[in-house]
Amino acid sequence: MQRHPINPILTRVHIPPIPPELVDVTSVFNPGAIKDGSTYRLMLRVQSRSRETFLVMAESADGVIFKAENRIVYFKGIEKIEEKIFHIYDARITRLDERFYIMFAMDMQNDCQLGLGVTDDFKSFEFLGITSDEDIRNGVLFPEKINGKYYRMDRPNKARHSDGPTSGSTIWLSESGNLLDWKPTAPLIHGRFHYWDEFIGSGPPPVKTRKGWLHIYHGVASHFGSSNIYQAGVILLDLNDPSKVLGRCRYNILEPREIWELTGQVPNVTFPSGMIVEEYDNEGFAIESSEVKVYYGAADTSVGLAITTIAELLSAALEGPIPD
Repeated sequence: MQRHPINPILTRVHIPPIPPELVDVTSVFNPGAIKDGSTYRLMLRVQSRSRETFLVMAESADGVIFKAENRIVYFKGIEKIEEKIFHIYDARITRLDERFYIMFAMDMQNDCQLGLGVTDDFKSFEFLGITSDEDIRNGVLFPEKINGKYYRMDRPNKARHSDGPTSGSTIWLSESGNLLDWKPTAPLIHGRFHYWDEFIGSGPPPVKTRKGWLHIYHGVASHFGSSNIYQAGVILLDLNDPSKVLGRCRYNILEPREIWELTGQVPNVTFPSGMIVEEYDNEGFAIESSEVKVYYGAADTSVGLAITTIAELLSAALEGPIPD
């Protein structure tokens, strides 16, 4: 992937004051992304100096220069949740059944849950419910039903970074009949001990290609004494049976190298969360020559943009595994 020359494309200075919650914000990162007609939209994770986290929309005509809205995203109906919600963050946006669904993490009193919202116009948002019953994160919906069922990838938090937060080392495939009640069906990939992706989690929602479901994930190298290093990789899943992994990259496809990726709230982070494919064929498959825009959080402080193609991502996914 090639970084866009104007990176980082969004920093704290691009977020307008939204009092009383957001004034002189600290950071903006980990955006969900979608192209709605000719408009590019990001759902940004924005953090205040109180370390409160809010979602804010931004839009663009070219996918590069974004203008953030001066209002906080509010999901109507979320106030009915009795348990206290401390943070809502890391939204992933999927166009599904002609609507835009948003799956996001919710930090609760004792754990993290996956919430689901929906919008038709990115002006009003409806909260559909909590879609998990365990400590879990990184939920991403497939953009269509497969064999009559909804599918998602998610990452149960069943492992812990050294002296750090609870995380996970396995991405699971889950299925549902109604988008609210989910059942894990198969583990997809596990973290690779002592390599670049010891801890893992899903990035943007998967993309349908002629060769399979293409999915970017994040991996964390935790075996360095001073820090964890967040990078990006790619896998390929079978179109009709996404529990079958057809390929997984050996090398990361994006790693922290620039000063704004190496230094910030959380150093050494490139965290892919949004992906926009520019060209699809008339049957809904991503064209291999199509440009792909990947939006990522950098050091949990700003937003970066990397450019690649479907063909390059497929090549990386099929390059062969790390030897046993």
